[in-house]
Amino acid sequence: MKARRDVYQAIADPTRRAIIGMIAAGPQNVNTIAEHFTVTRQAISLHVKILEDCGLIVIHRQGRDRFCEAQLDQLSEVASWVEQYRQHYERKLDKLETYLEQLKKAKYGKSKK
Repeated sequence: MKARRDVYQAIADPTRRAIIGMIAAGPQNVNTIAEHFTVTRQAISLHVKILEDCGLIVIHRQGRDRFCEAQLDQLSEVASWVEQYRQHYERKLDKLETYLEQLKKAKYGKSKK
């Protein structure tokens, strides 16, 4: 049994992120998606397959056409992961701001005497 790819692998590639952005607003035909890129249609099909394997899109067949529909619930995992680091950097920036305020007070407090 083939191991399922994870959402982080899907968003690691800028082409896949662009594809997600395209289909987030509504389903897109694979050929229409491919027209927006300079890589081959085969390369786009591989990106679409990876997105499907990661569970970020589902593909519906309509005649000979394949339509990609976004299933972005799994991105909440990424958002949670990123949030913890955003909070970390906000704390660091708050400490830097406090330190700079202390320097400013020390500099201007001495020059006013």
